[in-house]
Amino acid sequence: MQYLPLFVKLTDKPVLIVGGGSVALRKAGTLLSAGARLTVVAPDFAPEFLQWQKQGKAELLPGCFTPQLLDGKLLVIAATDNDEVNAAVYQAATERNMLVNTVDDQPKCGFIFPSIIDRSPILIAISSFGTAPVLARRLREKLETLLPQHLGPLAELVGRFRDQVKAKFQGFAARRQFWERVFDSDVVRQLEANRPQQAEQQLAEMLQSEQPRQGEVWIVGAGPGDPELLTLKALQLMQQADVVVYDYLVSPQIMELVRRDAERICVGKKAGAHSVPQQDTNALLVQLAKQGKKVCRLKGGDPFIFGRGGEEIEALLPEQIPFQVVPGITAAAGCAAYAGIPLTHRDYAHSVQFVTGHCRKAGDEPDWYSMSRPHQTLAIYMGILKAADIQQQLLTYGRDPATPLAIIENGTRREQRVITGTLSELAQLVEQQQVVSPALLVIGEVVALQSQLHWFGQRPGAAVFQQPLTRLA
Repeated sequence: MQYLPLFVKLTDKPVLIVGGGSVALRKAGTLLSAGARLTVVAPDFAPEFLQWQKQGKAELLPGCFTPQLLDGKLLVIAATDNDEVNAAVYQAATERNMLVNTVDDQPKCGFIFPSIIDRSPILIAISSFGTAPVLARRLREKLETLLPQHLGPLAELVGRFRDQVKAKFQGFAARRQFWERVFDSDVVRQLEANRPQQAEQQLAEMLQSEQPRQGEVWIVGAGPGDPELLTLKALQLMQQADVVVYDYLVSPQIMELVRRDAERICVGKKAGAHSVPQQDTNALLVQLAKQGKKVCRLKGGDPFIFGRGGEEIEALLPEQIPFQVVPGITAAAGCAAYAGIPLTHRDYAHSVQFVTGHCRKAGDEPDWYSMSRPHQTLAIYMGILKAADIQQQLLTYGRDPATPLAIIENGTRREQRVITGTLSELAQLVEQQQVVSPALLVIGEVVALQSQLHWFGQRPGAAVFQQPLTRLA
C-alpha cells in the first residue's frame, strides 16, 4: 500500500496552491468544498479565482512562489505548467516535512487527490496512486450508477439516533444487528421516496419496539473458488454475519470478502484431514445460534451437493433455529466450465453423473456398472486419494481405457491447472503430476473438446468497462 487513505478535516485549515490556471482551479474547488482556507500564488489567475477572492473564499497573491509562503500551511499543491517551479515547490515542502501534491507528477506527491463519490456524509474515494487517474475515474463512474442519492439523507438520519441506540443496546454486535434491520426496513424506502419525516418516525418506533435478537444460520455455497462466482445473496449474508464457520475449500480471496469484524471459525474439512468431526460442527452451529448470533456456514461449492448441508440443517430443526440455504456453483459446473469442458454435448455425452470419491467408511459401493456406460460424463469429487481404485473399477466394469479424462486442480482460481489424458493413465497422472486437493476428475468423451474450448487464462476476455453498467436492485 503506497499511500494510506485518510479523510482529513480541512475546515478553516490553511492550504497553499501554487498556480492560477485551470488545473489549479479544479484542485481549489475540491479544497473549498472541504472548507479549506485557501491562499493562491500565481502571476495570473483564472476568473473564478477572482470571484472567490471577492466572496472571501480565497486570498490571491500575484507573483512568484517563494519558500516563505509555506510557513504556517498544512498542505501545498503545485499546479503550474512550469516543471521547474513545481519541482521547487516540492523540494521546499519536503524540506519542511509538509505534505505536497504536484499535479500530474506522481513521484513528487506526498499525498494525492482521489476520485470522489459524494453522498455526504457518505464519501467514497478511489485512487490508483496517481498511476492511472483515468481508470480511477472510470471506476467512479461505474460506482456512481450503483449508489442511490438517498444514501446521504440516510446517513444523516441514523447519525441523529446513534446516541439513543448506543444507550439502549449493550455491545457492538447488538447495535450492528439493530442497524442492519433498519437498513432492511421501510425506513430506507421512505427516504428513497423523499419522505424524511415518515422515515424518522418509523425509525423511532423501531427503536422503542425492538425485540430481543434471535439467532439464525445461513447455509451458504461459496462456489468453487473464483470470488466473482459468488451469488449476490451469498455476498450480502457474508457481510451481515456475526460469525462465519468455513471450510478449507473456501478460497482465501472469498474469505477476504467476509465482514472485517466477524468472528471466523475454521472447521477444516478437506480430503483425508477432517480436523473437526461433522457432529461437532453441527453442535457448534446450534450453540452459536442460541447465543443470538447470525451464523454464516460458508461451504465450498454448493451446500447440497456433497456439502453436508442437509446434515447440518437436520441438527438445527429440533432446536427450532431459523435457517436459509443459499446455493452456490458446484465444483463440477464451475471447474469444467473454466477448463473448457462441456459436461454434456449432443455429439459426445447425453448425461452426467456427479459422484463422490469419499463416502462413509461403511457406505455402499458406487454403482460402477452405471458409471461405466459410454457417452456419459463422470464428475468425481474428492477422487484424488482413490484415483487408482476408481481407474481399476471403471476398467473392470467395461469403460474404454481410451476414454478421455481431465484432472482440474484449483479450478476457477488463478492457479488452476488442467491435466488431460486417458482413463488408463489416471493413477499414473495423479502421481506423476503430484496433484493436490482441491481437484475434480472429469471422465468422458466430452473431455476431447477441452483442447478447442479452453479459455481461462489463455484468451483475453471482455474488458470490464466494455460491459453494460448495471444497477443493483
